Amino acid sequence: MRIFYLPSSFFTCTVLFFLRLFHHVNSGALPLNADNFDTVLANTELVLINFYADWCRFSNLLSPIFDEAADKVAAEFPEPGRVVLGKVDCDKETSIGTRFHISKYPTLKAVRNGQLFKKEYRGQRSAEAFANFIKEQLLSPITEFTSLKEVETTDEKKRTVIGYFETRESVEYQNFMKAAAILKDDCVFHAGFGSVTEHMHPPGTPIVVFRTPKARSADNDESFTGNLKSYDEFSVWVTDKCVPLVREITFENAEEFTEEGMPFLILFYHPDDTSSIKKYNDIITMELLDEKQNVNFLTADGVTFAHPLQHLGKSKADLPLIAIDSFRHMYLFSKFEDIYVPGKLKLFLKDLYSGKLHREFHYGPDPATEVHQQIEDGSDKKPTQPPESTFKKLAPSKNRYTLLDKDEL
Repeated sequence: MRIFYLPSSFFTCTVLFFLRLFHHVNSGALPLNADNFDTVLANTELVLINFYADWCRFSNLLSPIFDEAADKVAAEFPEPGRVVLGKVDCDKETSIGTRFHISKYPTLKAVRNGQLFKKEYRGQRSAEAFANFIKEQLLSPITEFTSLKEVETTDEKKRTVIGYFETRESVEYQNFMKAAAILKDDCVFHAGFGSVTEHMHPPGTPIVVFRTPKARSADNDESFTGNLKSYDEFSVWVTDKCVPLVREITFENAEEFTEEGMPFLILFYHPDDTSSIKKYNDIITMELLDEKQNVNFLTADGVTFAHPLQHLGKSKADLPLIAIDSFRHMYLFSKFEDIYVPGKLKLFLKDLYSGKLHREFHYGPDPATEVHQQIEDGSDKKPTQPPESTFKKLAPSKNRYTLLDKDEL
């Protein structure tokens, strides 16, 4: 029998390869390419990816910072398969850039257990901030309750998902955890186990319930009726619940919304007023559901966003009010109560699409509109000119990214 001896260097190289793949200690961010990309994502709990281009000035500024963060994170989480900070040269790895719809450099995206985060990283670009982001993501996204009283009342302003399980080891709970890790910025997740929840579900059949934010909706709790052992089935359901048709815009997420490229239909409300939010949600759901691919339906705290109101010639005393921001101009809806006039809010959107709102901005009202206004107001005063968009200023900054034209993608 012939015995083959492999040189010790073979084993050394193999060990070094896996150390580089999963530890990457003191080596900066791990270069990702077509050969190792899917392997790293499949075998790592959390991957933060820097999509860059060598010719991009902002990519070059970020590169040493991201490498420093990678070393920092690798030292704190040295376990294989726990965390990787990786980087993709999009000029060389065009298929990966296309797959992740990269439209600017550098773009930072995170993947948890093979699932892409819905939101990209838009925080501070420092080694410490990246390390803190990793630490936060590795915390459990689920709050465990030890008595049912703890979930009888939940935050009225937040969407909540409550799971009643027998054990933490069940497939159902593992799927619950995976979904919570991806959607923790959109929903609050609670879970209970064993004797605490035995009266809330049939034996051997865990139950998951979605609770709407009572400040925004009067809907009752809704239980998931599908197969909790199927992650894909549960993920579709819980994503639909946690990412609503009408979303709240803040200064923190405004860049994300503007990057989606769709005009905003915004309800500006007073923070003490919840009834107008519920009315707005109801009208959007009943009459404008078919427009969700064309426009972002948003609500905004009119006190926090006082600046856009000033551009519209309004103040918090005029709340609630509705406006469209087309990223060129802002257009004010006639008055909030008119949402109850059948089809009027939908017509407001159609006038945007047809160019009528923009046309009237430049040339005054169409004849039919002008006659109608004279009859309604008893005057021949023309509408005030809509101001320029204020939300476009919250789009991705040219001082932070190299923005690509669509033809370059």
